[in-house]
Amino acid sequence: MPNAIFREEKKDVRETVGGGEAGWFSDCACGVVRGWLGRGVMSLFADCRLYGILDAGYCGAGKMPAMLAAMLAGAVSVVQLRAKGWSEREVEDMARRLHPVTRAAGVPLVINDFPGAAGRVGVEAVHVGQDDLTVAEARALAGPDVLVGKSTHSVAQARAAWAEGADYLGFGPLFATPTKPDYRPIGTEDIRTVHAESPVPVFCIGGIKEENLPAVLAAGARRVVIVSGILQSPAPGEYVRRCLEIMEREESGNAAGRF
Repeated sequence: MPNAIFREEKKDVRETVGGGEAGWFSDCACGVVRGWLGRGVMSLFADCRLYGILDAGYCGAGKMPAMLAAMLAGAVSVVQLRAKGWSEREVEDMARRLHPVTRAAGVPLVINDFPGAAGRVGVEAVHVGQDDLTVAEARALAGPDVLVGKSTHSVAQARAAWAEGADYLGFGPLFATPTKPDYRPIGTEDIRTVHAESPVPVFCIGGIKEENLPAVLAAGARRVVIVSGILQSPAPGEYVRRCLEIMEREESGNAAGRF
């Protein structure tokens, strides 16, 4: 089922349950929205807890296939290909190598910055930043079968992003991070507000690692993006598993209010 249909059904379900992330995603999880690999792609993002990024700043092109295999072995739920400084053609070529692997694993692949390449390769999503294309522009280039995620750095930007139709949000950077040296950390104070208001999945990002993950979860995060912690670990798959175990313990200890 095309993602364009996912978006229409998402709208219908949200209206039915009165809005809010928990309401319509619980319906998605029960099978209202179904499609790729027998499940809705949006449901895969909703169910995701740990989103990994193959960042060319930490992992060169020659190492990406092996790093992807390790991340998948650890059970990341979404993988993004981010290669600042690469040409669109280079990103597209790498995505064509990686997508058969992620698809076989049932894990969505996201391309950062290049919606045209995302549409041509047929990956599940494209991600754009505040200084990039609008969600509508990215969707027009990627096509109706590609979800569009957007980076946000404040509650106001998050509200604007879901108002313009973003399918999911990145929210951060929570902490200082070398991948975004020009961005001021926003801290953890607004995590609960964004989650309470958002009608789409929210992924906290920026300087999150195994050691500060419990604090991020305690602040209200439901989904996180981890970059350097995974990519710089001598055992990336095991690192992912440990982070997921932390999230599962938090989940079981705070079942009320979760979905």
